[in-house]
Amino acid sequence: MNFDPDILRQAMRFWTTGVTIVTSAHENVQHGMTVSSFTSLSLKPPQVLIALAQNTRTHDLVNRSRIFGLTILAENQQELSDRFAGRIADELDRLDGIETFKMVTGAPLLSGGISCLDCRVVTMLGSGTHTVFVGEVLAARDLNGENPLVYFDRQYRKLQK
Repeated sequence: MNFDPDILRQAMRFWTTGVTIVTSAHENVQHGMTVSSFTSLSLKPPQVLIALAQNTRTHDLVNRSRIFGLTILAENQQELSDRFAGRIADELDRLDGIETFKMVTGAPLLSGGISCLDCRVVTMLGSGTHTVFVGEVLAARDLNGENPLVYFDRQYRKLQK
């Protein structure tokens, strides 16, 4: 079947998602990227899944280290989302100058997000151009009570209270 990927891209722009930054570190190298392919998978055991493009530096770090951190961005963190989405070249340290912290695995987590998860990879599944990583959540933290940054129809949005 010869399906045009632009048709899928057009359809998926109407799926509303939160915005996250996935980070990892391995052998003194750290990196991260903006990811919307993220969901909770299981509460017992506590697991989430992310999907990363196989041609990215973050994918390589998660694949080698078997750890990742995930920060759910607050509505005032659009600039961070853009930065980790590629406004800064992939070979540069996107975390340079950004306040981070660590919990269990050593993966960097971004300060100022609304929550964060620290995960160890338990399952990987390659599919098409991406790899699905299932992560066991080793630690989680609710950082503040702000609204999340939301992405819909190729634009950042804010929730109405």
